[in-house]
Amino acid sequence: MLLALIVWIGGIIFFSFVLAPTVFSVLPSRELAGSVVSPSLQRLHWMGLASGVIFLVCSLLHNRMKHAQFRAFACEHVLVVLMLGITAFSHFAITPRMLELRREMVVVDDVPRSDPRRVEFNRRHVWSTRCEGTVFFMGLVVVGCTARRFK
Repeated sequence: MLLALIVWIGGIIFFSFVLAPTVFSVLPSRELAGSVVSPSLQRLHWMGLASGVIFLVCSLLHNRMKHAQFRAFACEHVLVVLMLGITAFSHFAITPRMLELRREMVVVDDVPRSDPRRVEFNRRHVWSTRCEGTVFFMGLVVVGCTARRFK
C-alpha cells in the first residue's frame, strides 16, 4: 500500500517540482521542453493508475486480514477511486486533444494567443494542471489516513 502511494504521490512531486520546471528552464525552446514533459506526464498517469489499483487491492486485503471485513467505503478508498477517476479523465479526455492541438500548431508559441487552437490548448493545460494538483492533495490525505493505520 505504502509503496503504491509513494510511487504515485512521489511521481507527481518529482514531475511538478523537479522535471517540468527544470526541462522548461534548461532546454533551448518551450516546444522541445513540451516534447519531453508530455510523454513524461503520460507515463506518470499510467504509473498513477497502476498504483491506485494496487493500493486498493492491498488495502482491501489488509482490512480483510486485520479486521475480517473489506471496509470498501473507507475514506482512503473513496479518495483513491476519485484520484483514479481524475487521473483517467486527464489522461483519456484532456491529454489526447492537447497532443492533437500541439501537432496542428507545430510550434505553439508561434501561434497567436487569440487563435482558437491555442486558446483551447491553454484551457486544457489549465485543467490538466488542476487535475494533477487535486490528485496530489487528495493523495496527501490518503497518505495521512494510511499512516494512521500503522500507529
